Amino acid sequence: MMEDNRFPLSRRKFIIGTAAAALTAPFVKAGHPVAPDRLRHAAVGVGGMGGHDLQQFHSHGKVDIVALCDVDENNLKKAAEKFPDAKLYADWREMLAREAGNIDSVNVAVPDHNHFAISYAAIQAGKHVYCQKPMCHDVAEVRELTKAAVKAGVVTQLGTQHAASAGDRTAVQWIKQGLIGKIKHVYLCSNRPGAIDRYRLVGPRPSAGQTPPATVNWDLWIGTAPMRPFVPEIYHPVTWRAWQDFGTGWSGDIGCHIFDAVWKGLDLQSPVSVVAEVQKSWEDSPARRGDTWPQSDHITWVFPGNKMTEGKQLTVEWFDGEIYPPEEIRALYSVENYPAESAMLIGTRGALLIPHTGTPVLLPEKDFAGVDAKHLEARNHYHLFVDACLGGANTESRFAISGPMTEAILLGTVAIRVPGKVLKWDAKKMRFPNYPEAEHYLRRTYREGWNVAGLF
Repeated sequence: MMEDNRFPLSRRKFIIGTAAAALTAPFVKAGHPVAPDRLRHAAVGVGGMGGHDLQQFHSHGKVDIVALCDVDENNLKKAAEKFPDAKLYADWREMLAREAGNIDSVNVAVPDHNHFAISYAAIQAGKHVYCQKPMCHDVAEVRELTKAAVKAGVVTQLGTQHAASAGDRTAVQWIKQGLIGKIKHVYLCSNRPGAIDRYRLVGPRPSAGQTPPATVNWDLWIGTAPMRPFVPEIYHPVTWRAWQDFGTGWSGDIGCHIFDAVWKGLDLQSPVSVVAEVQKSWEDSPARRGDTWPQSDHITWVFPGNKMTEGKQLTVEWFDGEIYPPEEIRALYSVENYPAESAMLIGTRGALLIPHTGTPVLLPEKDFAGVDAKHLEARNHYHLFVDACLGGANTESRFAISGPMTEAILLGTVAIRVPGKVLKWDAKKMRFPNYPEAEHYLRRTYREGWNVAGLF
């Protein structure tokens, strides 16, 4: 290790440059089991949402933050001021190699395109993993990561923190209780005001870039994705979601939150088909279709029915940007005041509206005035992960559950790329038997040097 003297970090080590161990090298599990009363934790990505996650883990009271990793020195310096005893790294590969015997768990809060590589390597090293949503960038990555987590037997949790909220927990209970009867149709939406201008760049990508600031290791930021020049305010730190190489679009991001209570409440499995409608301006532009995600889209999945549904199949629709749920559906609550981000389940005995971060509502409200519908208390999603790592109950958003949900959501991003085409899905074989041309969107080829155990 080399001492970094560019900013004062007493007794710190800042690791830069190429990792000492290649991704394909075997990792060794920690030399001793998790202590009964403390969790030794490492964070990969400590700016933005990563900073929030880090504070949540620390607030548990039984967590020792022993290592911090970020490609941006400014983020790392800020986090190090709060956790002065943590070892500091720029390269997560080196962190896992050097700290193999010192950490028990890792959380991953970096752009989507690097979720799989970090999480998979940590699981192979025997570490418990908390990963921000979406779990991965590609369908094939989700399938591999889910299998790896189950096989390793480690604790995992997807970063759908609102799944532990009073609203989502209550909604899951009401669905399972059958308060609105058998489910006939589901409408999901994210029409957040201002989100299009802030996060969904139209493109095209800048034709030229500039030298990255000395505080950002751009090669590590790019990671598994194709290399492109650094441009400020276009990729790092927030607007990377607009680009197909790095993000998964609005449905891949917020969709994990909106879908979660529905998925768990209905015990859904892999869909049998998916199709997407997108805005015409994006569909008619080859340049935009090859590089950015649309500003608005409408995805329709058909799932196998089960004991919770009215029919043998269940249709679930997603609306975002400037494409809204049907007016007659919004009118069940209020067209003017319909929650911009929410789920609406239509049942045989009524409807259930689940506002994102809000309180679920049984509709029509007058019909449920006398119903004893118990509200559950809120819990802490992060603390539940820590408790599970320390021997407590398993997490409710473990990869075995959230993996199949994420896979379904990312099938929607595949459908977006071939708008109007109904894709029949063979989940077992991971094929679109009626349209194999779309299958190359299920997985990426990683940039040279970033292949993970020969998988991608």
